[in-house]
Amino acid sequence: MTATEISAGAAPDAGDHATRPVVAVVLVAAGSGQRLGYGMPKARVPLGGEPILMHALRGIVASGVAQQVCVALPPDDGALRRMCDDFTSELADGGPLLTIVDGGATRTESVRSALAALEEGTQAVLVHDAARALTPESVFHRVVDSLAAGALAVIPVIPVVDTVKTVEATSDEDARIAPEVVVGTAPREKLRAVQTPQGFDLETLMKAHREAAGFDEAQAAAITDDAMLVERLGVPVHAVRGASQSLKITTPLDLIIAEGLLEGPLGARWVEG
Repeated sequence: MTATEISAGAAPDAGDHATRPVVAVVLVAAGSGQRLGYGMPKARVPLGGEPILMHALRGIVASGVAQQVCVALPPDDGALRRMCDDFTSELADGGPLLTIVDGGATRTESVRSALAALEEGTQAVLVHDAARALTPESVFHRVVDSLAAGALAVIPVIPVVDTVKTVEATSDEDARIAPEVVVGTAPREKLRAVQTPQGFDLETLMKAHREAAGFDEAQAAAITDDAMLVERLGVPVHAVRGASQSLKITTPLDLIIAEGLLEGPLGARWVEG
């Protein structure tokens, strides 16, 4: 796959972080968006009058953590590519290098395509979902600070507030009662809901993806985030605090909630919890 690069100067200064690694952000934006019901890729769905992709890009650039942003888009989507081209005009004071690659049929394939397009000298990578378009800048900084402190893998998380049950399908004779039966209750105090951006030492993540390239269909389908790939290497995955407004926009209800966050009196990125 070929990559289109748009030079926009150096990344904005994020403060005195001399020990931070050179960071690139992979922005996964190749989802179909079928569950949103707009008949277009999720990244193009409007949120507060602008496409979801634009909110995600602005959040990354505003955080100031990235020297490069590599965006995985649906193949042959000219509209999203033009949005990325136009976005550079907003970066009058400089910003990260913006690279565009074709996404794959799966999230893992999209990430792998983006990793192949990272600039030489990159030391760490944040993998972020465009669907988490309202992620606060502070979350990016917590992830990068953990990497700078020595983590090889780090994810933002929030506590699970619901009671979580494990279930199994009921037997044929009990199917008339209910389709599933509870077989256990997970200890809620140890459960966390995982968000993005997920941060990794670049070599560690590259190794994890090389091993995943040999997965069969069932193994590949079981992988839902990059942290799972790194866990399979036996590498510790550390967790930092995420944010409640880093919700993943997947359903129409999610979109309504995100719209509400944008219309709030303080704005989505200024209210953490």
